[in-house]
Amino acid sequence: MGKKALAFDIGGTKIYNAIINENGEIISEIEKNPTPKTFEEIKQLFIDIINKYEKDVDIIAFSTCGAVNNQNDGILGSTGNIAQGYPQMPFKKLSKKPVFVENDANCAAWAEYKIGASKNCPNSVMLTLGTGVGGGIIINGKLLKGKNGAAGEMHFKMRTDNHRKCTCGSWDCFEIYASGKGLKITAEEMSKNPNITTYDVIDGVKSQDKLMTEILEKWQNDITNGIIGLANIFDPDCFVLSGSMAEFTDTDKIEKQVNSQIVTTPTKVVKASAGNYSGMIGAALLAIGERI
Repeated sequence: MGKKALAFDIGGTKIYNAIINENGEIISEIEKNPTPKTFEEIKQLFIDIINKYEKDVDIIAFSTCGAVNNQNDGILGSTGNIAQGYPQMPFKKLSKKPVFVENDANCAAWAEYKIGASKNCPNSVMLTLGTGVGGGIIINGKLLKGKNGAAGEMHFKMRTDNHRKCTCGSWDCFEIYASGKGLKITAEEMSKNPNITTYDVIDGVKSQDKLMTEILEKWQNDITNGIIGLANIFDPDCFVLSGSMAEFTDTDKIEKQVNSQIVTTPTKVVKASAGNYSGMIGAALLAIGERI
């Protein structure tokens, strides 16, 4: 019998759980719960789910918002989109079985590396383009974690004139240009319309509106410029674009522009293929691989 993990994917609005085998296959129903509003309610939800399935698995695996320490048992610092106190969650005490915790972007990057778009790419950078931008970096077949576990934050500067305030409190980070929020700000600046939405841009592009097409191209150029910098630093086999905003990118065009400007060796730019549950899958594969 192969090893199995009870895997969780914890976000600010939803918590998923399922049982996943050592091949990254989901072998149970996927359960979904709204993320409770308080620390105690989140903890109790974890306990209830673990009590239900603990006997059927070898390990408990958490894919979570927030940077995770190098011991893979706790969260570093605060996460703005979930209940206050959540970083103090005593993950290891939630189960009698071994418990493994990792950041959601890192988990998704690992799933892509093991079963998805970056399979056979031991050096890869995954960018999750959503409301913000998540990052997961794999170097020589290992997650790049940094000295304390916080590596992969996409908050490097895109310009130096304090043009856009980023969610992190600094100015002009890659995230505030490449995210969904970044697209909205670009649209506001170029259309002079403070009420424009990302949906307006996408709908306009579909109907071949000239301004909306230019707005989307500007946003994609900002993503491209960030990738050029990352490619020059990490020299990866490939970049994987995931998240809700990735579907609006032209990866062939980005790849061509990146490879025409980088000083390192050619790289690929591809869209994620491991699916909506890549966080859970990556957490399970990491947990089974590293802890059993």
